[in-house]
Amino acid sequence: MTHLTEQAPAPATNALVRGGRSAVLAGAVVRGGVAAGLGLGALAVLVTVLWISSPYPDSGPGGALHVAAGLWLLAHGVDLVRTDTLTGVPAPLGIAPLLLVALPGWLAHRAARDVMEAEDGRPRLAAAGAVGAVTGGYLLVGAAVVLYAAAGPFPADPLAAVFWLPGVTLAAAGAGAWTANGRPIAPLARRVPRVGVALRSAAVGLLTLLAGGTVLVAASLVWHAAAAGDAYTGLAGEWSGRLALALLILLLLPNAAVWGAAYGLGPGVMLGTGAVASPYVVTGTPVVPAFPLLAALPQPGPVMWAHWLATAVPLAAGVALGRRTGRVATTWTARATTWTTLQAAGLCGVVIALLAAASGGPLGVARLAAFGPVWWATGPAAALWTAALGVPVALGVRAWARRADATAAEEEPTAADPEPTPLVPPAAAVPAPEPEPPAEDPYEPYDLFPAAWETPASGEARPETPPEQEPLPGPETPPEQEPPAAQPAAPDAG
Repeated sequence: MTHLTEQAPAPATNALVRGGRSAVLAGAVVRGGVAAGLGLGALAVLVTVLWISSPYPDSGPGGALHVAAGLWLLAHGVDLVRTDTLTGVPAPLGIAPLLLVALPGWLAHRAARDVMEAEDGRPRLAAAGAVGAVTGGYLLVGAAVVLYAAAGPFPADPLAAVFWLPGVTLAAAGAGAWTANGRPIAPLARRVPRVGVALRSAAVGLLTLLAGGTVLVAASLVWHAAAAGDAYTGLAGEWSGRLALALLILLLLPNAAVWGAAYGLGPGVMLGTGAVASPYVVTGTPVVPAFPLLAALPQPGPVMWAHWLATAVPLAAGVALGRRTGRVATTWTARATTWTTLQAAGLCGVVIALLAAASGGPLGVARLAAFGPVWWATGPAAALWTAALGVPVALGVRAWARRADATAAEEEPTAADPEPTPLVPPAAAVPAPEPEPPAEDPYEPYDLFPAAWETPASGEARPETPPEQEPLPGPETPPEQEPPAAQPAAPDAG
């Protein structure tokens, strides 16, 4: 009976644990919905402010909210459909500003990361459960936004919404769960040796490519400053329109960097169906809308020497990637160094291909159906450039570092240098000085009790000198002192 009584509270405890996990799952779903709502609310506020500041608004507050819903879907890679075209034929709009994509991605990432952090003694969800719950709550709001945008000027493409909205949300939430777990790469490292070095080298090569693309775009805009200025003033006359256009240009700057990198890599940029602009040749007849950033694109005509300078971008990326790998490969074999560099080059190609695909898209129908980098050729080109240059650079940096280490090892002395001959004879040859006799201690002990000669009786004269006393023994062997003799009673003065 005692055993059964002690085991009775177990079902209640299990029920509490199950209730705690249910509460955590519900909280994760709510966090996902809140993340989606925050992104949508931020865009709604921005669009509403621009609508209020516009002197000639095309629609009312409902139209502004429908535009905000369309921008939120576009930020997830969902293609929109423009219904109010001049020809009356719906036209797709699929170029998403990459800087705008960062907002919902960061919110979903943060929601999943916060869910993975257990608090208040509640149970901690597994990574799959956290990602699924956050994604589910996020998609509930997303489905409502798709339905709401369908009644506005920019409805979403249903197929694109079904594919891109869950895909982007899952990727961002998965990255958040991975961050909450400490960004582990051990499972991948067990299958792919030195994967951490390959990832870092690929990141260095990718950043070099994007930085080079940014420099190309900036230089081309300076070269075509007049055309860019005309496009800016032609699209927006009043200050509110110019402010909105400047904000759009800012959101598209990452896209411009990817386009510049794709141009420097060689595959180039598609400027409409059948038209490609690259550093080597411009084929077809480009169809370039009037937009300030698009003024940086090369014009039809013969290729000049300035176009060839764009190839410096992949050259710099390959050198940076190889240098990063070679600096940490001083103790590796040449085969391991080569293989790690090839892995980094492949990763760099995959990421730049994904960025190229995300930075382009359709701007309309017919000839504007293809606009942006040739992503399927940009990735292999980046991998080939960085591998062809990265491998010899990595091996060269590795060999130079090993040579420097060997030279430093040879310069180190193998044995201790002999001590120099002292100019003075050693201490053993110099006779030690004779010890001096100890000095007499000038201290004279003073007895705390008054002596007989210090307290004379009444009527007696004080002796000039004290009576001779026997010398006291040293402090090492103090003798036993006899108690002082009794003092004679002083006669009564009366």
